[in-house]
Amino acid sequence: MPATRRELLEHATRFIVMSGAAAAAFDAMQGTVSADAATTNDYKMADHWWGMTIDVERCIGCGNCVRACAKENNVPEGYFRTWVERYQVGEDMERPEVDSPKGAMEGFPPSDKKDIKAFFIPKLCNHCSDSPCVQVCPVGATFVSPDGVVLVDQSYCIGCRYCVQACPYGCRFIHPETQVAEKCTLCYHRITKGLTTACCEACPTQARKLADLKDPKDAVHEFLRNNTVQVLKPQMATKSKTYYKGLDGSVR
Repeated sequence: MPATRRELLEHATRFIVMSGAAAAAFDAMQGTVSADAATTNDYKMADHWWGMTIDVERCIGCGNCVRACAKENNVPEGYFRTWVERYQVGEDMERPEVDSPKGAMEGFPPSDKKDIKAFFIPKLCNHCSDSPCVQVCPVGATFVSPDGVVLVDQSYCIGCRYCVQACPYGCRFIHPETQVAEKCTLCYHRITKGLTTACCEACPTQARKLADLKDPKDAVHEFLRNNTVQVLKPQMATKSKTYYKGLDGSVR
């Protein structure tokens, strides 16, 4: 039988992923893929499989991560590659109250509510292994790199917004100037040079930690063995690689 259009697109996506241009490191300042960055310091994609762990009990809602991300990646004002939400839950409340003023760029004002449980939930691209955004991109601009990071080749992106609609976590936006898709890249330009992400580096309580799931010496393995972890919206079956410790059942 002749190949369907979707099959052709999937083949094209795989070709783009493995090509020298699309499989290279991500230049987060411009949102483009650099063919040289991934080979910096003899970085080998096949040796890594990136994700992140988040300890909810450690997050204090300070907004350092949001500010660091915006500065590092030149995120346009009013848009966010990562943000923090505050959940307030009480017995007399029908549903949790959730706020995120300016994405927590300036932290949170004190709450005037009493007899409630309040906690902070950092959010970012989940870098899913089965990413809905990758599946719907009609031109293969969104792809999963060989080391497990969901990236956007902005030279291919046509700004159709299919990926923005498909992401169940609300982690994508269309850049107001370039009119192409943008999102968290796990600071790919940093991690391919042996650095951690800007948000992890700025976190004063180490609530966020970059995780290399292929590295047997990475602390993520002990973290996963010794803690009960959850992912956001597990019913979506995206194989998220952002693991939360202490995730309350009210989080959506």
